[in-house]
Amino acid sequence: MKIRISGNSVRLRLSQSEVLHFVSQGLVSDECHFGNEKLTYQIAQYNGNEIVASLTGQTISVQVPENLAAHWDTDTRVGFDGRMANGLFILIEKDFQCLKPRPNEDESDLFPNPQAECGDHD
Repeated sequence: MKIRISGNSVRLRLSQSEVLHFVSQGLVSDECHFGNEKLTYQIAQYNGNEIVASLTGQTISVQVPENLAAHWDTDTRVGFDGRMANGLFILIEKDFQCLKPRPNEDESDLFPNPQAECGDHD
């Protein structure tokens, strides 16, 4: 899972196996180590109506309504988004392979890029 934070927005991109795990198990988590500290970020399903995020200690938690998560692994939706009352924009999406190969990047578990099928690579 990749996380990108820019201003008052957070974006999570999930690989194929992460999307499958999220849909079937309800939770995906990853972490980044900074010396002796670590930042944990996770996405979880919950019985609610809106996408919400919180920061507790060194853990970023994004919660997604169960109805949004249902069948995401098999349908054509790229992702979903929401905006919290405090203005935080949250975007969750499938991670696609790049159109041009990048050295030292393993994209074997990423979703095939839909633009690759149309031949529009430039």
